[in-house]
Amino acid sequence: MKHVIAFDVSKGKSSMVIYDGYRQCEFEGELYHTRVDFERLHKRIEEISRLDGQTPQIVFEATGVYSKPVEAFFKNHGYTYSRMNPLEANLQMAKMRRHKTDRSDAHELARTHFKMEREATYIQDDYYEQMRALTRYYDEIDEEMILLKSRMHAILHMSFPELEKLITPSSALFLNIVQLYPHPALVLSHSKTVIKNRLKSNTKKNLSLTRAEKKAMELIEAAQNSYPAIKSSDVRCEQVKDYATRIAELKEKKEAIVQKMTELSKERQEYLVFRSIPGVGDSTACRLIGEIGDIRRFQNAKQLNAYAGIDIMRYQSGNTQYRDRINKRGNKHLRKILYFMMQGMLMLKDKPNHFADYYYKLKTQPQRKPHKVAIIACVNKFLKVTFQLLTRGIMYDYESALPAQKS
Repeated sequence: MKHVIAFDVSKGKSSMVIYDGYRQCEFEGELYHTRVDFERLHKRIEEISRLDGQTPQIVFEATGVYSKPVEAFFKNHGYTYSRMNPLEANLQMAKMRRHKTDRSDAHELARTHFKMEREATYIQDDYYEQMRALTRYYDEIDEEMILLKSRMHAILHMSFPELEKLITPSSALFLNIVQLYPHPALVLSHSKTVIKNRLKSNTKKNLSLTRAEKKAMELIEAAQNSYPAIKSSDVRCEQVKDYATRIAELKEKKEAIVQKMTELSKERQEYLVFRSIPGVGDSTACRLIGEIGDIRRFQNAKQLNAYAGIDIMRYQSGNTQYRDRINKRGNKHLRKILYFMMQGMLMLKDKPNHFADYYYKLKTQPQRKPHKVAIIACVNKFLKVTFQLLTRGIMYDYESALPAQKS
């Protein structure tokens, strides 16, 4: 090892230090995240490379969005670097007595780099970065929809509570009716024919006249029996209409995101492998790719489990021993997708798979596992199996017995 360049990244700038092969600091300063400063850094790295006959080793701690410009610079110029997880970096730099400053952190990163065998960060294809961004965007929209639905439910309980019993609240038709008739008085002010025609013209999906008429009659009957807590002129009626409009728009945006992810992924091997598994649809397959990323950056299934945060954490000291539980230090978004995916697989009676079989085996053995414990065990099995499938490039087949399925 010749030179080491270390950065402590913060908003808009980084503290930078350069250490030579004798572990002596030869430069200390600040790097602003501007084109001019990055060009200066590029020239400095080229000078060091010519002097040593090899490029310097680069290390920095990931700090969310603030470290992205620094990482983009290294990627664009083809430099190998080590991006440190903040927790890992903190453990490696821990000392009995420590002064916490940006400059001292940069120095500690550089000094410990001479002692630690830090692996170079695996640089993924841009496809995985786009899939991650789309997946997180999908999750943000989903969270916003849940919040808006909760607010809409609270107002409807005062204005027209019968609506949620009359029509499935998650349907497009329900959202259209809330926008048109958030209060029973508005329903009773129109005839059955007017209501039928309005439902027909405002529903984007093909709604037959027969079904529109049936819903109109049901609406009138529900409105006649309803006793609202607020008047039709109440401002909250306009508020609930606005919520329904925004939810409908977000629902369409979610569908568009899934369509875009599917279009990007339809020729990819990992997408085809995930889709071959019963219970994994387009949305789940794409979101799994977005959160897992390039499977080649994991050396084995245990690393993938640790990344998902379902590896076992055990504590025992003297006579004290806590019950084993999952670590939860990994990717919480991936854990959520896997958990609900497994719940969906249990509902597929006509499409058998090894994961549902394993769940029912755990639930029927002499010492039956609790539901959540069994689900996590199935998630563990799913990751082992898919790791084998993805690395070998083969499709899932229920009749085939892979080694990972026997473990």
